[in-house]
Amino acid sequence: MTDLSPPKFKPYTRQSVANARQWKFMSPELQEAVEVVSRVLPFRTNEYVMDQLIDWSNIPDDPIYRLVFPHRDMLQAQEYARLRELVLYKKDETAINQLVHTIRMRMNPHPAGQMTHNVPRVNDAPLRGLQHKYKETVLFFPSAGQTCHAYCTFCFRWPQFVGMDDMKFDARETTELVAYLATHPDVTDVLITGGDPMIMNTRSLAEFIEPLLAPELAHIQNIRIGTKSVAYWPQRFVTDRDADDLMRLFEKVVASGKNLAIMGHYSHAVELRNEMAQKAVKRIVSTGATLRMQGPLIRHINEDPASWAELWTTGVRLGAIPYYMFVERDTGPSEYFSLPLARAHEIFQSAYQMVSGLSRTVRGPSMSAFPGKVVIDGVVNINGEKLFALQFLQARNPDWVRKPFFAKFDEKATWMDHLVPAFGKTKFFFESENDGAGHAPAGKVIPITTAQRASAGGCGKQTDAA
Repeated sequence: MTDLSPPKFKPYTRQSVANARQWKFMSPELQEAVEVVSRVLPFRTNEYVMDQLIDWSNIPDDPIYRLVFPHRDMLQAQEYARLRELVLYKKDETAINQLVHTIRMRMNPHPAGQMTHNVPRVNDAPLRGLQHKYKETVLFFPSAGQTCHAYCTFCFRWPQFVGMDDMKFDARETTELVAYLATHPDVTDVLITGGDPMIMNTRSLAEFIEPLLAPELAHIQNIRIGTKSVAYWPQRFVTDRDADDLMRLFEKVVASGKNLAIMGHYSHAVELRNEMAQKAVKRIVSTGATLRMQGPLIRHINEDPASWAELWTTGVRLGAIPYYMFVERDTGPSEYFSLPLARAHEIFQSAYQMVSGLSRTVRGPSMSAFPGKVVIDGVVNINGEKLFALQFLQARNPDWVRKPFFAKFDEKATWMDHLVPAFGKTKFFFESENDGAGHAPAGKVIPITTAQRASAGGCGKQTDAA
C-alpha cells in the first residue's frame, strides 16, 4: 500500500464507531445518544463522511454530523429515558427489543401507502420487491442493494435497515420484474432503488439492469438508479476497483437507446465541494447518462437557502440537473426534522431567486404524499382569505396532474394531512372512495378523512396517510 493507493471503503456502525479516531471528539452525551438512539434507528457512516464532510469543530451543529449521527431528541423524552436505562444499566435485551418495537411502530414505518397500495399483485399475490404507484413508473428493490454507504438519520426507508423483515422490499432477481413489465406497456420508467443500488459491485448491478435492455421491453425508455453514493462515497464512480466497469455499464445502457438517469441524493452543498465528488459527477455525465439532483428540506441540516443555491449551481456547472426539493416525510423522527410548509416554501423561493434559469429545473417544495407528489406553489390571498396554492406534479390518477387546488393557510402545518380544504369545502377534489387495490385506478384513492386530520392533533404528530 502507498499513499497513492485508491481509498478503500471503511464503514462504521454502532458496534465499531468507537474505533474511529473522531470518536474522542464527541462528548460523553453525544456518544451516549449514538448508543441509545441507534437501537431504534439505523446508524452507519464511513471514513469518507467522517474525514471529508463533517466539521468536527462544529459538532453537534455541523449539518453532516446531524445527517448521519443519531441525537437524543430524535426520540420523545420519556422514550429516550426508558431506553437509556435499559441499554446502559439494566441491559435487558428482551425489554430493549420490546420497547424498540413499540417506538418504531409509533414512527409510521411505511408512509404513503407503500405496503398497502403501492405493491402490485399478480394472481392475487404480491410481487416482492416491486412498487407501482404511478402509471409510468415501477420501483424495483434488488435485495443486494438494501443497504447504503452511510445512513441518513431522516431516511424514510429506515425499516429496510433495522431488521423489520415483514416491512422490507427486496427482490433477488429480475424474472418477476421483467414479466410484469412485459404485460404493462404503459410503463416507461424503472427506478432501481433501495437502500442504494450502488452499494453493489458492477457485475451484480449489471445482472439487474441488462435484462431491462431486452427487445421485448422496448417500451421502457428510462432506467433510473436512486443513489446517495454520489455524496457519501463518490469513489464508487472514480477509484473503486470496478469503477471503470461501472462506466462501461452506463455506456451500454445509453448505447441501447435508453436514457440512464442517476438520481443523486444531495442534502447539503458541502457534499459537492469535495474534488472527488465533483469528479464523480463528471465521470457519470461523460458516459451519456444524466445525473439529477434531489433531496429533502430538513430542519437542523439545510435550512439555509444559500446552501441550496450553491448546490444547484455547482451541479449545473458540472453537468448535473437540479430536480426536486422534497418536504421531509411523515415517518421516523419527523418531529425532529420537519419544517412548517410555509417555511419550506420561503426557503425554496429564496434559493430559487439566487440562481439562473439553468438551475430552475428544480421543483419544490414537494410532498410525496399518499395521493401523489404535491407541490406548494405559493401563499396567496383570495377574497381576503390566506391560502396555500397547491398542485400535483405526479399523482395516482393522471387527471389530477397540474390541476391547481387550495388549502387554508396554516403556519404550523408540516404535511398534507394537516391541511384543510379552502372555501368551506370538506374534501379536496381528489378525495373519494377507497377501492382497496394495490394500484389505485383513475378517480379512486383512500381519502384524507376528517378523522385522520383530527387524529393528527396538529403538527408533528405521526399519522399514517394510508
